[in-house]
Amino acid sequence: MPHISPSIWSNPIHILAFGFGAGLAKNAPGTVGTLVAVPLYLLLLPVSLFAYVAITALLALFGIWLCQVTARDLGVHDHPGIVWDEIVGYLVTMTAAPSGFWWIVVGFGLFRLFDIWKPWPISVADRAVSGGLGIMLDDVIAGVYAWVILQLIAVWVG
Repeated sequence: MPHISPSIWSNPIHILAFGFGAGLAKNAPGTVGTLVAVPLYLLLLPVSLFAYVAITALLALFGIWLCQVTARDLGVHDHPGIVWDEIVGYLVTMTAAPSGFWWIVVGFGLFRLFDIWKPWPISVADRAVSGGLGIMLDDVIAGVYAWVILQLIAVWVG
């Protein structure tokens, strides 16, 4: 992982982009960053589906700016420590997910699978789109892929 100046922690924008420090994990910062999304998902469980989707969309839009600023300040396009995109991607995955511990685990696994594997068009978005939008877009698409599979599994076992 590229070196990070300690001064980055004086900026709350960077703290958010790094998932409150989860992005500093030496191994698999994206996976650790996705873990940060689980408590956030649990906090959002009581809200309506409309509110959940609206909040997730706002977090994604905010993330474009957040990731852009952090990447610019670090001088690295998609620094591995920036995990806000993983947080939002997991929330996309869990939209209207069935309730229960195992669904949280399955959603987590599916999101990580698509985020790491990057099948088309995730790989295209990852390579071709720059800036904060590029950082966010591949994870949002991975979240949509994982959401589709999660919903299909829910129908199949339901």
